[in-house]
Amino acid sequence: METENKKLLINGAKAFGIDLAEKTVEAFDLFRKELLKWNEKMNLTAIRSEKGIVLKHFLDSLSVFPHLSKIYSLLDIGSGAGFPGIPLKMIHPSLEVTLIDSVRKKVDFQNHIIRTLGLKGIEAIHGRIQEREILENLGGRFDGTIARAFSDLDTLLLLSFPFLKKGGILLAMKGEAPEEEWQHLTQIKTTRYQLQKTAAFSLPSSSIKRSIILFEKI
Repeated sequence: METENKKLLINGAKAFGIDLAEKTVEAFDLFRKELLKWNEKMNLTAIRSEKGIVLKHFLDSLSVFPHLSKIYSLLDIGSGAGFPGIPLKMIHPSLEVTLIDSVRKKVDFQNHIIRTLGLKGIEAIHGRIQEREILENLGGRFDGTIARAFSDLDTLLLLSFPFLKKGGILLAMKGEAPEEEWQHLTQIKTTRYQLQKTAAFSLPSSSIKRSIILFEKI
């Protein structure tokens, strides 16, 4: 990894309260190399620059870390190439992580990275969150569910509900939320959740806007 991007990763992680050991930085660099290698054969990500991967995949994933203090088991819904679940596992080894995605090649890549980095307490599942078998196996197991760039918040709330324990937290990661979306949040009427917190911020050393919305299952 180029020195400039290594500094971006280390200093960016510090902005989220994370001190990366040199061994962990090397693991992120290996993750990056494998992502680009696999991406030559299959479309895992449209982001192909080293800086883009560090910023828009790694640091974007780590931005959730300050909100995980009461979460010990996490379900990553639509986990794609492993974001945010795998980076969160890398910096939070005691976190139990389950990744689920409907695209087989992406799950194959996730399993490859899990093996390559020697990660324990994490599994990748091929399937759809709506499938009965998935629900039977995973229902009610998680302190937290998370999804990145899920387009329809109402649908995410519905799909996430049966997988959370009572008091569990749904973390919805989004881009810059327009004003009408914030207004929509205040108008959501549900007996299943309460809006716990919203956070709007920029990714470190950039003007890229992000937001995180937290709902608690009641």
